[in-house]
Amino acid sequence: MALYDVPAPAKINLFLHVTGRRPDGYHLLQTAFRFIDLCDTLHFDKRTDGLIVREGEAVAGLAPEDDLVIRAARALQQASGTKLGAQIRYQKKIPSGGGLGGGSSDAASTLIALNRLWATNFTRNELMRLGLALGADVPVFIYGQPAFAVGIGELLSPLSLPERAYVVVQPTQNVPTAGVFSSPDLTRDSSSVKMSVFTDWQTINAPKNGFFTNGFFGRNDLEPVVFASYPRVSEAAVWLGQQGLTARMTGSGACFFVEFVTLEQAVVCQQEIIGKMLNRENDNAAVVQNAWACPGLLDHPLRHWISS
Repeated sequence: MALYDVPAPAKINLFLHVTGRRPDGYHLLQTAFRFIDLCDTLHFDKRTDGLIVREGEAVAGLAPEDDLVIRAARALQQASGTKLGAQIRYQKKIPSGGGLGGGSSDAASTLIALNRLWATNFTRNELMRLGLALGADVPVFIYGQPAFAVGIGELLSPLSLPERAYVVVQPTQNVPTAGVFSSPDLTRDSSSVKMSVFTDWQTINAPKNGFFTNGFFGRNDLEPVVFASYPRVSEAAVWLGQQGLTARMTGSGACFFVEFVTLEQAVVCQQEIIGKMLNRENDNAAVVQNAWACPGLLDHPLRHWISS
């Protein structure tokens, strides 16, 4: 048995407020997660010898024991007691160090897929508990729907979000998450907001004549820290503003997103950015490495692979 072409979508944080810090060092957050149709792709073949084997170099320089996909497979294997194993290969499209949750999404899709392939029959909550031990962002991908998150990002409430499209822009510099959260310059005292305030804001600030006029809700509290330490990311933010685009950094960076009402609008913007990237006579365009146009997803594509 096998499962091929299993998607692992990226996420964006529509806002991200840091509201405190626990004694164990984990940060308390408020954020709104949305999945987007920018996906890694995973393939699984069932093995009967109990081995977990990764084919190829999924991420350059990433040892198997550090790979969240392998760690997720072994976590489910151990928790379930199954004697089965898996041959795993996957292709990356989501950039690493971009704040798009690619590694967490890969881990979540691995748990969901192997739960089906091995017939271990874990519930959604059981898989989410396994995922949390792998990383704070893993549970939301198993949760399977847009979510308002509090705590360290693991306390999730479903969000109803309108159909939107996004241009995701990758600067020419990656950002390691751990360094951002450990920075002494990170403010950790943002006021908490109610989920209803966020949902009401979306209604009040609906687009007029197909365009947004009031930008984004709240802010990303990690932006100032990232901009101060990663100059190419800061330059990318300035460059996007010079193009007349309202962009927000997602997660701990480095990627930005620009929101549109329709995918057609997003594609036009993405093509203009790509065109300016290719025109290296404009030195500022060199701060952008790639750009994608993609719709926002109303659900995770594997949401219904799990019993609730």
